[in-house]
Amino acid sequence: MIKNYLKIAIRQLRKQKMYAAIKVGGFALSIAACLLIGLYIKDEISYDKSYPDTNRIYRFLTNAPIDGKIQRWTFLQAPFAAAIKSNFPEAEKTARVMASPLFDGAGSNELRRADKMENTHEEGFAYADQELLDILKLPMIYGDRGHALAEPFTMVITKKKADKYFPGQNPVGKIMYLNNDVKKPYKIGGVIKDFPATSYLQYDFFLTLKDKELWQGEQTSWVANNYDTYIIARPGTNATVLQKKITTVMFKNYIIPSLLKVGFKSATTMFAHATIDMQPIADIHLKSYNIYDYSKHGDIRFIWLFGAVAGFILVIACINFINLSTAKSANRAKEVGLRKVVGSSRFSLIKQFLTESMLFSFLSFGLGMILAVVLLPYFNTLAGKSLTIPWGAMWLLPLMVLAAVIIGIVAGIYPAFYLSSFKPASVLKGSISNGSKNSVLRNGLVVFQFTTSVVLIICTIVVYNQMQFILNKDLCYDKNQVVVIQGANILGNDVKNFKNELLKMSSVKSASISDYLPVEGTKRNGNTFTVEGREKIDAGVGGQSWVVDNDYLKTMGLQLAEGRNFDPAVTTDSTAIIINETLAKKLNLKHPIGKKITNNGTIIGVVKDFNFESLREPIGGLVLHWGISPSIITVKVNAANMQSTMAGISSTWKKFSPSEPIRYTFLDERFTSMYADVQRMGHIFTSFAVLAIIIACLGLFALAAFMAEQRSKEIGIRKVLGASVESIARLLSLDFVKLVALAIIIASPIAWWAMTKWLQDFTYRAPISWWIFAGAGIVAIVIALATVSFQSIKAAIANPIKALRSE
Repeated sequence: MIKNYLKIAIRQLRKQKMYAAIKVGGFALSIAACLLIGLYIKDEISYDKSYPDTNRIYRFLTNAPIDGKIQRWTFLQAPFAAAIKSNFPEAEKTARVMASPLFDGAGSNELRRADKMENTHEEGFAYADQELLDILKLPMIYGDRGHALAEPFTMVITKKKADKYFPGQNPVGKIMYLNNDVKKPYKIGGVIKDFPATSYLQYDFFLTLKDKELWQGEQTSWVANNYDTYIIARPGTNATVLQKKITTVMFKNYIIPSLLKVGFKSATTMFAHATIDMQPIADIHLKSYNIYDYSKHGDIRFIWLFGAVAGFILVIACINFINLSTAKSANRAKEVGLRKVVGSSRFSLIKQFLTESMLFSFLSFGLGMILAVVLLPYFNTLAGKSLTIPWGAMWLLPLMVLAAVIIGIVAGIYPAFYLSSFKPASVLKGSISNGSKNSVLRNGLVVFQFTTSVVLIICTIVVYNQMQFILNKDLCYDKNQVVVIQGANILGNDVKNFKNELLKMSSVKSASISDYLPVEGTKRNGNTFTVEGREKIDAGVGGQSWVVDNDYLKTMGLQLAEGRNFDPAVTTDSTAIIINETLAKKLNLKHPIGKKITNNGTIIGVVKDFNFESLREPIGGLVLHWGISPSIITVKVNAANMQSTMAGISSTWKKFSPSEPIRYTFLDERFTSMYADVQRMGHIFTSFAVLAIIIACLGLFALAAFMAEQRSKEIGIRKVLGASVESIARLLSLDFVKLVALAIIIASPIAWWAMTKWLQDFTYRAPISWWIFAGAGIVAIVIALATVSFQSIKAAIANPIKALRSE
């Protein structure tokens, strides 16, 4: 019987080639999209689940209401980890990681073997306790995990770095220098296996925290927050109960008393409703989008977005199948009637139609997997991944077969019940043929398809509009034609001489030495500020404290609102500061010049506010100190002959550092890279909007062809009575335009709500204007008209004799 069902199904497929191609093609496109999105989601949810004790490992983070908003951060005090271990028996071990590029050694360094002279720039440095290796149970290639970081000035490196610097050797015990600092040699204590791509910890070098002090007294200070702190809880520990105990004890006994002791009078109020939470390590990658840390991670909202898009695209393809199956019911009606007359049961007819549906589903899955292979490189670029299809996985083939059966049944169940319900008497009298024109369901499904497509079109326009707003917003500093030279700290005492040589070039307008730039990836230094003399009266104001030289304002194109710049000729400027307008307002300084900020200096100038963080954040308080922070040199150049200018800068660099290649980027490129996720989202919406429209239009094209076929006699009569080609084409197209217009009306508020929620992440955002909805609507209508017009015009110009000769 199954063999007979398949024969009939194949016969139907051959008989209606166009409709079959549209069904299979639409399904295949949607299945390819779902496969790729499924690979992405599987990769994202697998982060940090490979550690032996993953379920017992947590990262601490603080939640506190600040300025009316809940702020979340991971940075804790140096003695926090030891206090947890000594106060709570539930803590088996605790460990700290410090990856802030603010401190020498963390972030990036120039690295070399002790027996080599050439440095190599390396990223991925972090300070860590020995206990981190024990908590994570990192697999060792060389060395003893229990002692690899136990001694001062030891380091652990990954296998790929060991192979790079010591190919074919055991590097344990070898010496390496950071930034040419031969006074602080680091001994390799061990080599660990490379972190998998599905780990949020992507470090290649761990420097020991044994006997390390960032400054004198730092390791016992409760008022400086620089460390991510991890805990492995003892088996059976209730994390919710433990974090409540930790919150109470740590704030009451340690944090608040220490802050009050140094004059931070608002500490009690600030932390009255604060909590210390334990975040499972497996949650860090996807559930840290609103947490301030130094790590790059994903976003659980992206997972929901991708999943929803995949679901909608698959539903659109299923709708095509249902629409075309029910629309062609008249062509199958007599077949159903005759089968029932000769004894076929309704159940056997349902099995027949479901067999056809599953045949389409299996063909679509086969083609969809081929398309997924072809599109995977593009998708990897789109999503910023390196995904592969796991052909060798035991679960892949059974999952594909099961999915094909389920989708075949889901898509075919309604047409099967609908077609098998025809009554033989009605069918054989010919009355069912008009019944197939009952199109309430089909129209509803077409509206759903285009509603989804229009939502994606609107989202694409909004994301693109926001990206253009970001790139073109006046940031109140000049990011154009600014060269950012990195790794200048290896020049040592010659860094100022190098800058002076650059200033002699006619194409160089100015140059500045400072590691603090208004883009991500440069140093940050959070502090709390109060006006001198008002420490016990006013609450402290949070902000950044940057070290810059006297040419910084000129190089960055910053403007002073009042006061003056730093002047090398004024000796007292070594203790002077410049603040921004926001900090002046928050400190209630109407006339700030000459006022003193506690532990900072005397205000000599106020710089106009500029966006030194992401546009997702409001402008915060900022203090500029005069000094040298020598890892980065920024150079403002004339754009007239950029190639010659860069050659001159490179030549000057070689004079000072002949064995080290120059590394540079441009400030505007660094700024744009801050919003790579926004650009990626725009590309995602564009790609899926195009895919959804293609699938919807395939169904619309076939439906238009069928409706033209069903109304061929009506069209013939109208032509005989004098109707023009234009009026007939308009008649056939108008019904579809009405459906698309309804879809636009439904889609607009949905898209507005979704994009309003998304834009809430940005303090500075482009408005969602009416023209976005109008533009999306026009695009949808034009696409729909272009899709149905071919069939409409074809039907309108057909010879009416062919349609009426049987009458």
